[in-house]
Amino acid sequence: MIQAGVIGATGYAGAELVRLLLAHPGVQISAISSVSFTGQALSEVYPAYLGRCDLTCTDQEEVIEKSDVIFAALPHGLSQELAQSCQEKGKVFIDLGADFRLEDEEVYARWYGGGFLSKELHSQAAYGLPELFRDQIRGKKLVANPGCYTTAVPLALAPAIKGSLMKLNGVIADCKSGVTGSGRKPTQDTHFADVNEGFTAYKVANHRHTPEMEQTLAHLAGQKIPITFVPYILPVNRGILATCYADLKPGVTEHQLREAYQAMYENEPFVRLLPKGACADIKNVRYSNFCDISLHVDSQNGKLIAISAIDNMVKGAAGQAVQNMNLVFGLEETDGLMMMPPAF
Repeated sequence: MIQAGVIGATGYAGAELVRLLLAHPGVQISAISSVSFTGQALSEVYPAYLGRCDLTCTDQEEVIEKSDVIFAALPHGLSQELAQSCQEKGKVFIDLGADFRLEDEEVYARWYGGGFLSKELHSQAAYGLPELFRDQIRGKKLVANPGCYTTAVPLALAPAIKGSLMKLNGVIADCKSGVTGSGRKPTQDTHFADVNEGFTAYKVANHRHTPEMEQTLAHLAGQKIPITFVPYILPVNRGILATCYADLKPGVTEHQLREAYQAMYENEPFVRLLPKGACADIKNVRYSNFCDISLHVDSQNGKLIAISAIDNMVKGAAGQAVQNMNLVFGLEETDGLMMMPPAF
């Protein structure tokens, strides 16, 4: 059994990791940590885990010592030293934060502040979006796990980009997120009275995920693809709905698009291309590692409209981290992740 530790286990992503790891046939949770709840059992923080995970939150060093793989579900800026320690001890480190996602240190400093603790360490990190970079993840000791928007948008656009079916300028990503995407620590923007019965954009054209999405799309296209990104908060707990707009190249048909998407995703266990006329819906991916994609063409204006739906806590965080762990250790990629969404 692989011994897995979770640092930051009482945050939303950390608690979701525990939920998924408990159902994994090849994993045993060895230790968990939490700065806010050290000395308390996880089941005290989340009563739903009573009898399933009563582990006490300990310190980060103990988690590293007891584990073969360490998941860090922490805010940006807190993972680099932990990753260094894991590297020195020969442990696998999967970072759910942003510390290893961006390749350019100047870009990281501009959007997140600070810099790279070790450029050599950053050069060893694999970007953990399996459907696009699977071969680079296998066997790696350090994986940068993408977040929610940075998973949903590239998956929605990848086949059109790789198939040279769309123009690379004027791309718009219009994305809606459930409130868990803001983390467990409450803020005025996530207060129930402010979110309930409301619907608003935030960080318009100024969100930290923008350069990460552009980095991924640039790898697919072989050149820079600037995007206009507008995120919104939905008054729901879970879900990302990413509606992506792009200009089609002259003469490209909806049939060609569908063929390209089917060819790229037909063997992907977690990507479901919806039939013509259907629209991706976050309710159909809840609690699952699926990404549903629906394709639409505005023929009058020559526009591709690709819509993806994921659960931001699973495919957009913890589920993808488990998927990456499976790749790193040579397990079946679907192990522990084939749970179905509830039907209603």
